[in-house]
Amino acid sequence: MKSMRVALAHDEEALSPIHERICTSPDLEREIILGGQSVDGVETITSFVDGDADAYEPLIAGLESVLEYDIAHDDDGFFLYLRQELGPRGLSLLNALAQDTVVVVPPIEVRSDRTIRMTVVGHPTALSSVFEDLTDGVTMDVQWVSDDVTVTEPSVSDRQRAALQTAWDVGFYEVPRRNGIEAVADELDCAVSTASELLRRGEASAIGRILDGSP
Repeated sequence: MKSMRVALAHDEEALSPIHERICTSPDLEREIILGGQSVDGVETITSFVDGDADAYEPLIAGLESVLEYDIAHDDDGFFLYLRQELGPRGLSLLNALAQDTVVVVPPIEVRSDRTIRMTVVGHPTALSSVFEDLTDGVTMDVQWVSDDVTVTEPSVSDRQRAALQTAWDVGFYEVPRRNGIEAVADELDCAVSTASELLRRGEASAIGRILDGSP
């Protein structure tokens, strides 16, 4: 068995309404699909959305395809339970990409850079063909391939990455430190508390991947 991490890049026309909102709203970072299934054309998922529920809920509340949803607020975002009709062109990431010997492994990361990132596990020959028939406007980038059955945690979000890069550029990580968190906040045009939170969470994710030996 092999594992493969892929990023599916979407043209603007290929984005779903929910993914488009994640890409365009400054109050939403990403959605991490934790699990789900599709039965008879209805997809049911649970996910964690990194962002403000007030920017997300009006969209799903107004979609005719959404049958049911529930939101539970958390300090860093909110958890979501969602049931929606896929429609004739709908795509369940958990089921439609799977073949007899391939499984899509949650979490699936829906990002604001118009990509969906996921890990698939299965026989090498099946992995090479599972993405051959992608929807128009969607392209695939293979991030890594492993000979072991393995998965990785979602990478840092776009805003966290930008904050880390900014902190690096202004000398926040130099020894001795050239500039403090205030300089990072000024460059990001955000509050000091926001800059601090972005760096803290980005650092935690990046360091965790290193300590875990993730590919």
